[in-house]
Amino acid sequence: MSNLVIRDLTTRYDTVDVLHDVSLDVEAGKITCILGANGAGKTTLIRSILGLTPPRKGSLQWDGRELAGMKTHHIVASGISCIPEGRKVFPRMTVAENLALGAFLEKDEAVMQRRMDKVYEIFPRLGERMGQLAGTMSGGEQAMISIGRGLMAEPRLLVIDEPSLGLSPLYVKENFNVIKRINELGITVLLVEQNARQTLAISHYGYVLSQGRVVARGGARELSENDEVRSAYFG
Repeated sequence: MSNLVIRDLTTRYDTVDVLHDVSLDVEAGKITCILGANGAGKTTLIRSILGLTPPRKGSLQWDGRELAGMKTHHIVASGISCIPEGRKVFPRMTVAENLALGAFLEKDEAVMQRRMDKVYEIFPRLGERMGQLAGTMSGGEQAMISIGRGLMAEPRLLVIDEPSLGLSPLYVKENFNVIKRINELGITVLLVEQNARQTLAISHYGYVLSQGRVVARGGARELSENDEVRSAYFG
């Protein structure tokens, strides 16, 4: 199993640094969370990991390989998959077509079908509606498609950005249960969220970002009992 080790990561847009010397570890087989308000630098961190916004300095070690400077499609091929914020399904494509896009690097039809069957096992509702246009499905169902598409690459590390965004409380709870189940299947998860209560309930370890800096870190229980974290996120 592989670890993601980030050290002294600094990333900028134009001439302004957004991340400042960020260091964190995503332990293999665990759920690691990144908590932070809007503008804390969470999305920039994801973009840095995926090579979309290359860091100005610092190190991103994945499975002993340096990611900084690698092309995004090579990073994906190395075993890292991302579920973007806001779901972003292709509305005029069917459920099955959306899922298939997640396995664009796989040329073997039998392997692709096996992966799709596994997604339908996790999300039976998608299996029942595989021919339905994604744009006609509810927000919760589109969230299932987005997670399923991420799983189609058979990642070793799944980066999930704001999975609770725009969902009803019922679907939020369902989504977090699915994330926990995915981790129990052996997939390492980096969960980036504002919903601290639900996130810490399923995470093993976490970090709090504020203005591009890590301001707190610790086990999930430790963070949930941290006075500053409690006042910022639990009221």
